[in-house]
Amino acid sequence: MLFNSFQFFFFFLVVWALFLVSRGTPRKILLLAASYYFYMCWSTKYIFVIWAITLIDYAAGLGIERARGERRRFYLGLSLFCNLALLFFFKYFNFVTGSIWTTAHLFGLRSDPPLLNILLPVGLSFHTFQAMSYTIEVYRGNAPAEKSLLNYSLYVAFFPQMVAGPIERPNHLLPQFHRDPHPDFSGIRSGLTQALWGLFKKMVIADNVADFVKQIYAAPRQYDGAELALATVLFSIQIYCDFSGYTDIALGLARLMGYELAVNFRQPYFSRSPTEFWRRWHISLSTWFRDYVYIPLGGNRVTPLRRYWNLLVTFLASGLWHGASWSFAVWGCLHGTYLIAQQEASAFAARRGWAARLQGAPAAALNGAKILLTWSLVTVAWIYFRASTLRDAWFITWHLWPLGRLDPFVLKTGGFSRDEAPVLVLAVLLLFLVDWWIANPARVPRAWRSPVFRALCYNACAWAIVFYGFFGHRDFIYFQF
Repeated sequence: MLFNSFQFFFFFLVVWALFLVSRGTPRKILLLAASYYFYMCWSTKYIFVIWAITLIDYAAGLGIERARGERRRFYLGLSLFCNLALLFFFKYFNFVTGSIWTTAHLFGLRSDPPLLNILLPVGLSFHTFQAMSYTIEVYRGNAPAEKSLLNYSLYVAFFPQMVAGPIERPNHLLPQFHRDPHPDFSGIRSGLTQALWGLFKKMVIADNVADFVKQIYAAPRQYDGAELALATVLFSIQIYCDFSGYTDIALGLARLMGYELAVNFRQPYFSRSPTEFWRRWHISLSTWFRDYVYIPLGGNRVTPLRRYWNLLVTFLASGLWHGASWSFAVWGCLHGTYLIAQQEASAFAARRGWAARLQGAPAAALNGAKILLTWSLVTVAWIYFRASTLRDAWFITWHLWPLGRLDPFVLKTGGFSRDEAPVLVLAVLLLFLVDWWIANPARVPRAWRSPVFRALCYNACAWAIVFYGFFGHRDFIYFQF
């Protein structure tokens, strides 16, 4: 059941209406039942995976809080082992065995690998990481163990964010289930507008460029540099609108019920460095890896060489978290390399005195150049995220230039008609304009203060969804993780 479907629209209306007229424990039971129904619309049998994660980590949290000494580590280890074992079984078993057998073939061993014919439960990576953050925080003494199984079950399965995040921490979300929220008018209005903006990004922009991107990346060797470059740029826009659009809808729906989810995006394509990009993109995941992988490895409190190793290991793990393939591993390593290169370049520039010389340059031009360079690096890395194989990714990387001539027929077969293409261009420009205003609130035009003007903008956004939104079945990209 997709956020951008009529099925979900009616589902949420019913749940919200019942939510508003209920209180206390019946309200929580309603939310949990709705969350389980929402998940079972994807796969009924995998609800047992959610129940297993819930019961194991609920018991582990209580055990950690009550135990002393080594038994606390035992309960933490049990929680981590069970979560990672589930993740390995469903997501990485075929990848690991296939890689081992491929290596064996190089030494002349010929046999078929034992592969599992199973589907990955939707959102499994999000569930396991959120559950692990709970037991780790309880073990560290940063969060109390949750005594109510009902509250903890909601923490794991709260339907607005259970499929694709944001990955919540226990100190942020769990306390909200201990109170009875009372949505007020301002919260409802804010939730509706954020959900509307998320639907605009998903249905008007992301879904309308998806066919062209899919066409080019399905057979990249059939196209020239112009088509490859355009598809790569459009995928950079698509994945941002798709994932941040999901997050906006999730935050908006939760706010309609009086709950606040963590902010997951802060205008990442206005970042001026790779480090800043990861402070703005998928914030809940990047901070998860920072707190539970990078810092335990030593973080910045080690020699430069070890620090760079920690960065590469962390981003390699982040890449493999996104997908069980070597192309995702390369994507993660590329971002780790970007951060290392940035630190080395900053140190080199400081030694040569270049940083002091650049202080006299126009700030707008300098920031613009940094933003363009960062976005270009991120976009090149997206090739390895989107390509089906490493060979395809390598081919696209080395054939982006020369551009050559863009074939109008390719645009037409990719779904860009003469009537709709200008609307799409206008929507993308509006996206970045709004992001720029959010990043620079002092630059927001005075007209925005007028309720009439804001109402006109909201209506225009809604009508754009009605007339130009894609209403077919198209999953959110991050559902596959």
